[in-house]
Amino acid sequence: MIAALVLLSGAAAGPIVVPLDRACVVGSDPAAALLRRRLTERGAACGAGTSDQRCAAPDGGEGPAGTVVAGSATPLTPTTAAAGQQGSANATGQACPTVTITFVPATTPREAFRIDTTPRTVTIHAAGTRARVYAAGWLLRHLDGTTLTAPGRVSEAPATAIRGTQIGYRAKNNSYDAWTPAMLTRRIEDFALLGANRIQFVAPVSDDAATSPLSPLPATETLVAVAQATHRLGLDVALFYPLLRDYTVSGADVAERGDLRALLARLPALDALYLPGGDPGHSAPDTLFPLAQGLADTLRQRFPRAELLLSTQGFDAAALDAFHAQLAKRPRWLSGVFVGPQTRDSIGTHRTRIAGRFPIETYPDTAHTMHAQFPVPQWHPAFALTQGREPVNPRPDATARIFAYLANGTRGFVTYSEGINDDWNVTQWFRLGWNPATTAEQVAADYARLFVGDPAFAAVPFALEANWRGDPAGNAGIDATLALVDHVRPAAWADWRIDLYRYRATYDALVRHRLIAAKATQAEALYTLRQAPATGAEPAIAAARFAYARPEPAIVAPLRASLTAIADRLRASAGMQLSVARHGASHWERGANLDRADIELNDRTAVERDLAAALSLPDAAARVAAIGDPWGMMTLALHDDFGDPAAEPHLVRGAGFDTDPQRMAGAIDGVADHIPDEGWRIADLSYAEGLYETPVRLHYTGLERNRRYRLRARWAGEDYALPMRLVADGTELHGPRPRATNPETVDTAIPPALTADGDLTIEWHRPPGIGGGGRGHQIAQVWLISESLTAGATP
Repeated sequence: MIAALVLLSGAAAGPIVVPLDRACVVGSDPAAALLRRRLTERGAACGAGTSDQRCAAPDGGEGPAGTVVAGSATPLTPTTAAAGQQGSANATGQACPTVTITFVPATTPREAFRIDTTPRTVTIHAAGTRARVYAAGWLLRHLDGTTLTAPGRVSEAPATAIRGTQIGYRAKNNSYDAWTPAMLTRRIEDFALLGANRIQFVAPVSDDAATSPLSPLPATETLVAVAQATHRLGLDVALFYPLLRDYTVSGADVAERGDLRALLARLPALDALYLPGGDPGHSAPDTLFPLAQGLADTLRQRFPRAELLLSTQGFDAAALDAFHAQLAKRPRWLSGVFVGPQTRDSIGTHRTRIAGRFPIETYPDTAHTMHAQFPVPQWHPAFALTQGREPVNPRPDATARIFAYLANGTRGFVTYSEGINDDWNVTQWFRLGWNPATTAEQVAADYARLFVGDPAFAAVPFALEANWRGDPAGNAGIDATLALVDHVRPAAWADWRIDLYRYRATYDALVRHRLIAAKATQAEALYTLRQAPATGAEPAIAAARFAYARPEPAIVAPLRASLTAIADRLRASAGMQLSVARHGASHWERGANLDRADIELNDRTAVERDLAAALSLPDAAARVAAIGDPWGMMTLALHDDFGDPAAEPHLVRGAGFDTDPQRMAGAIDGVADHIPDEGWRIADLSYAEGLYETPVRLHYTGLERNRRYRLRARWAGEDYALPMRLVADGTELHGPRPRATNPETVDTAIPPALTADGDLTIEWHRPPGIGGGGRGHQIAQVWLISESLTAGATP
């Protein structure tokens, strides 16, 4: 981080209120044109400056290309605009500008600006286009409609050197692959107004399909267009360039250099090339570094001042050691190291090991909620199963904590995004990158003014984040959040963003009310099954099926219809693909969670399957026994249903979110890539896991000293096949063994000596040193069972 310069001082005693509804923006600079367009969108009637620094009266507004688009007008120079500042009329009887906004060259640092405001003038002092765009963003973020409230003077400069985000024009993206270059240009302008200085584009060849069926233009043609738009705004153009060949094969490095050379020849500018070590990619460091050196030569033949950065993603422990050994040689062609998802060392460990030899940037994942770099802590499985990995996910509190965790000792960031679902998070990163002291509340107020036009919106991101805390069935705040969003009244100029949050609020409410009903029907069904010893299997099963068949609550159908309608609007306005079949999404996990809105939220399919099997047995006693645990004997065991935050009392979670938001040293709640409709019980779909060498750990206290115990563990989760070993109080109970099936139940006797003191710690470990995402270390359920209580118990 570099020192921040944020200085506010007023020439007058208090803030100045300036109506910009008839403001004249002078100049043809891209920043002036951008500000003029945004004011015109808001209804400002007099915002036309021309290339010779003149202003036009109200019907002479200048269009995006710098031309007068409507009516005829008497041109006004800034000097002769004084009469207009008094609200006089020109020869046609039209009111002239009341305020003149002028951009003035300055000798300030490249990204700094100063704004001087009087009731009649707004003067922006900045050295170039980039800083002028930042000043325009400051004005727009402080407008209520078209009214500016500002101190007499404001001076600002950013605290963080690199403030970027990634745009992937590819099939996996949940939005951008359906966008035109004009839409992407608008997006880049939004980022610039928020303080971005680097836009990173995913190269046309990546770990994805060669083309998207939704793309209006070929990927390379679009890349060239958006690179031009980025460069025109004075921002850095960057390229995320995966290395996908096998470079141990002779000639592969030469082919890669040829491909890069051909792509660079098409680009108008390139300021930085990012080469991931993995995710995607699979080159060992001793192969990667010589390859990267050759690519650096190719890069600088075309763009001599461009940076080249490498990441530590995907490496196992040995490869990461090899990477740092290469860094120790201090290669002169390398500009820095970026640290992102699927990296086995924490940011603190990177800072220690790199020890200032190279700048460090972060590549934080703002897009994902699970199976991700920063999973939502203790996320309820009903949300995880329905909304999935890439939902609309404003996380104001979490984002502030993640930024604080990552930022120290780095020069900045490029956020990893997969479309518009994380629009809030990317916005907050930009504002924190500009000034780390910016509160989430300040960001929300700015966001409301810049994109929505109703200050009531400022409460929405916080309410949506609170929706995801705890069991949705018991969270009445979810209904209040939907009412809050429904009462936001966006301005006529507002874009797709309000629908983004309407969609999330509606989805949360749908999950809540479906879950309430699902829990009630399941409780009724299981109660009737427990009556089987008295009623017989057949009547109990019939009653259970009747319970499961109850109709959904009346509130569900209108919520579902509203959700679908909002999703369709987002597809039309923002290219967002919330369904595979309906909107052309690449996969449901890629943001297409409309397709999961109606999945089962209880165990109906699994129970029905087991009941059908029970009815096929030849005698009544067997049918009763096969129903399951009719007497509830397993309630006498110590049970943990991992992945359900309210039902895992013995799980050792580890350090809190502030110190370990990646959960590198603690437990993670997750769900598998299956659904209850496939016959999985929810308790088997949800799990706890640890990353890399972190074990899944349980701790028991108050055990009866004179009893024998056995541990019944349900190994279930995603389709990994990594071996695990079981350790109790430091004693290995079994060595590394793979999961034989998914799920698999594993029973292990606990030596009495280990429980003699009344305490017991259980840990599942797996082989050390793995790379990739470090995942797959998953346990779904655990029972610690007193041997004397096992009769008739069949969980």
